[in-house]
Amino acid sequence: MKREKLRVFSGKSGRRLALTICADLGMQHGRAIVSKFNNGEIEIELCENIRDKNVYIIQPICGFKKNSINDDLMELLLMIDAARRASAGKIIAVIPHFGYQRADQKKKGRVPISAKVVANLIEQARVQRVITMDLHAGQIQGFFDIPVDNIYGSPVLIPHIAKKYKRKKLIFVSPDMGGAERARAYAKHFDAGVAIIDKRRPKAGKSEVMHIVGDVEGKNCILVDDIADTCGTLINAAIALQENGAKNIDAYCVHAVLSKNAHESIEASQIRKLVVTDTIPLTNKTFSNSSKIEIVSVASLLSEVIRRNEKGRSVSKLFI
Repeated sequence: MKREKLRVFSGKSGRRLALTICADLGMQHGRAIVSKFNNGEIEIELCENIRDKNVYIIQPICGFKKNSINDDLMELLLMIDAARRASAGKIIAVIPHFGYQRADQKKKGRVPISAKVVANLIEQARVQRVITMDLHAGQIQGFFDIPVDNIYGSPVLIPHIAKKYKRKKLIFVSPDMGGAERARAYAKHFDAGVAIIDKRRPKAGKSEVMHIVGDVEGKNCILVDDIADTCGTLINAAIALQENGAKNIDAYCVHAVLSKNAHESIEASQIRKLVVTDTIPLTNKTFSNSSKIEIVSVASLLSEVIRRNEKGRSVSKLFI
């Protein structure tokens, strides 16, 4: 891979992950100014020559520190436009966490399909490819008419599970019916069983566990999910598992939204450990308030995707 033909930039929320990726690739992070005018408008300036170079813009759409989720989106769009007007060769948007992805369909009347709107905005900015991770619904890839690589977090989470549990008897648990396929994908790597929590959600943000499909008594349960927001779903699932005789309960999630008092709720729950990735940057405060949250980085995984993309090699082997 010719590093001189490749440049990596990031917005504010993507900087921490981008620096790690650049270190793994053996290159410097691109110099850019990302700031705001007094009225809140975002200002972008790429401070180096990128003519005919392949530009990767790493930006989770998540909101971090003083950034809102909409700031992240605008930073991404404006950096894409700046790179295009600077005559970049190819522009690839690396979006570890795709904001608004949970609004991927019309579940009732007179509501937007927000994920489609975001996809339209990114595509209209004239990016050539999107690399993202663990979309809430795989069909979001179809919202784009450009190539989309939806990389799973399992290549970094599965080795963590294998190292921690070794040969202990496991059962992988989906906290809802929609995540059953994800639980099965993890289970097949350990020749383990699968259980599913059948729940009802009375209103947005609240879940109610009904019953468990599968035998969890005396077993080490691994809850697997894509997004940990308030963590109510995981916590209710853990309560149900414990009531049904589960031995130990851990949870693995890719995207750690951890809104409101999620870290405090996890600390008081039956979950021994919540393992997440850094697709969304977490503050030191999150870790200081909870001894149960552990982070696994996806930087090496994303840098490998970039290497393969630059060399024209398949990334399908990473879809495990």
